Amino acid sequence: MSQTQIANSDRRAVIYGCSGEYLTDEEAAFFRRHQPWGFILFARNCQSSEQIRNLCDALREAVGDDRAPIMIDQEGGRVARLKPPLASARPPMDRFGALMKLDPARARQAAFLGARLLAEDVRNVGVNVNCVPCLDLPQPDADQIIGDRALALHTDQISELGKEVLDGTLAGGVLPIIKHIPGHGRAMADSHLELPVVTATRDDLEQTDFLPFRNLSSAPMAMTAHVVFTAYDADHPATLSPRVIDEVIRGFIGFDGLLMTDDLSMKALDGTFQVRSQAALAAGCDMLLHCNGNMDEMQAVADVAPVLAGKAQGRAQAALDQLAAPRTFEKATEEQRFAELLKPVMA
Repeated sequence: MSQTQIANSDRRAVIYGCSGEYLTDEEAAFFRRHQPWGFILFARNCQSSEQIRNLCDALREAVGDDRAPIMIDQEGGRVARLKPPLASARPPMDRFGALMKLDPARARQAAFLGARLLAEDVRNVGVNVNCVPCLDLPQPDADQIIGDRALALHTDQISELGKEVLDGTLAGGVLPIIKHIPGHGRAMADSHLELPVVTATRDDLEQTDFLPFRNLSSAPMAMTAHVVFTAYDADHPATLSPRVIDEVIRGFIGFDGLLMTDDLSMKALDGTFQVRSQAALAAGCDMLLHCNGNMDEMQAVADVAPVLAGKAQGRAQAALDQLAAPRTFEKATEEQRFAELLKPVMA
């Protein structure tokens, strides 16, 4: 048995953030004791490339696993935790959809290459999971929390471009996460701030919002939407709904990869952190995600986070098995090619 397999044998079904640019002694002791499966970084954790790499090393050392998943949201546009000079500024992903209207082949190349460059950016600082792509289908009257983060305005285009983003990320030696399953594009509120409720019919959702996720259901990992879909469950957001996870995510969509919650500390959810965590696990989520680095909240989640086992453990390992060395890549040349590909939609 390898060192990584030994380290994974008692890991917990949870991903945590941390408070700052360096691990505190308290955080290091907490992670050693509770053995989370992975970690997530935010802008507060990112000051310099060397500092981020040192932080990643310290996080992995705490759980005794040099391949432990460390995630980041590096989509481009307004969602980029690594800002210049830590990484190049990248356009929002709706630029690929705009290019799709002009030249589909060129748009697919740009989506793949854009994701490949993002993977290079995050891997350079020690991160091995990027939370892309958003497969949400945006609606013009919805809250703009998705907005230009969406790949396109049509399900078939989102599916095509999303496949390129998945492949480009993996080609860069980084794992992707599809989000926000089964769809956040209709939400009339930002789930960071309140609970969105979607009243569309089952037929409407299955013919539109759910289709990109269904078409890309072979993705290694997915992140849930804190959104109520009244056609399925009027009382619980998808993250906490056994019916949505069973009938929609595992059923209609057919996703059998690792299913993680969106951030448990978002205001769309209520109740104690033990209650939120237990409800998400009971609903069928494989992995809990807690992002803000608050020690009291992390302890509350740790009190109920189980050891990874059964199907959840198998899905986690299957995701990690897709991590491979990046393909040969001449970054400066590809940066120029990416800019040239996007030129028609960047004026």
